[in-house]
Amino acid sequence: MQNIVLRRPAKKAFIVAAVLMSALPLYGCYTPGERALGGGLIGGLGGAGIGALASGGMAGPTLAGAAIGAAGGALVGAATAPQPRRYYRRPRYYY
Repeated sequence: MQNIVLRRPAKKAFIVAAVLMSALPLYGCYTPGERALGGGLIGGLGGAGIGALASGGMAGPTLAGAAIGAAGGALVGAATAPQPRRYYRRPRYYY
């Protein structure tokens, strides 16, 4: 298997595309459950990446980072869900 070597502009474009794609699970999420799921996904991926970079690719710290990131992302995602809109109408009386 060959290694893929990316030049600096291509590497930056790849990183920007990866960040934008990781935000897509939160698009259109309004319930706390959906936000927790999307936040857990993004947090898990971010935690795994940080754990892999910090440990040099060892499996244990990478999985620990993924678990911590997923838990934190799920908590933040559920906590930041928008409140449902409540529409209050005064009763209309027709004469």
